[in-house]
Amino acid sequence: MNKILNVKNIEKYYRNKGSLTKAVDNISFEVENGEYIGIMGASGSGKTTLLNCISTIDTITAGNIYIDSNDITKMDEDELSKFRREKLGFIFQDFNLLDTLNAHDNIALALAITGTKSKEIDLRINNIASKLGIKEILNKYPYEMSGGQKQRVACARAIITKPSLILADEPTGALDSKSARMFLENLEVLNEELKATILMVTHDAFTASYCKRILFIKDGKIFNELVRGNDTRKEFFDKIIKVISILGGDNQHVF
Repeated sequence: MNKILNVKNIEKYYRNKGSLTKAVDNISFEVENGEYIGIMGASGSGKTTLLNCISTIDTITAGNIYIDSNDITKMDEDELSKFRREKLGFIFQDFNLLDTLNAHDNIALALAITGTKSKEIDLRINNIASKLGIKEILNKYPYEMSGGQKQRVACARAIITKPSLILADEPTGALDSKSARMFLENLEVLNEELKATILMVTHDAFTASYCKRILFIKDGKIFNELVRGNDTRKEFFDKIIKVISILGGDNQHVF
């Protein structure tokens, strides 16, 4: 398998009023093409900082991050902007849809920016909308959608450019349990049928149980790793809960 993400000995410091905080402490790991990885940790553990560094939202203090063999730590702003557009897909807790565009146009925007022809855009959108069960809402605006529908549109937007890596930041945080379950099943479709590589930050054990591998972060370091293997989701969920209890974290959902 090809390595999509290679994080090598990265560190991130923040300076605040004369004090120096080490948010990420010498973290290294790899993600293969088609993997579905979760990152978990208590509040302040460094998991969101880690995601921000990988997503190019923040810069690291030391180390290297390679995505598709490209060292993003060596890129300037123009290069990063182009790289984000072409190689990364994003799913956020608060959806980040444009209120003035309907679902179709929210999904299409990323392709339109790259100059993709309208026929190709429509073909791709119809294909992904069918897989995610959102064809009937393509003409609706965000204010006309439920939270679950908005997140599925965001899911389609993230995958439509065929990115190397999809980054999800607490994607079920604003959803009720029924919508969260439906959304997570959609993420499974992206991963298993479309071979999307997904890296997801979550504090929720139920959400994490859909992943194939989980990295637990504590005090800016990798504390533990779980691989689902042949476990059922319930079995994997129980293992996640055990690690969370050691970390002192919390979880919202139960089976």
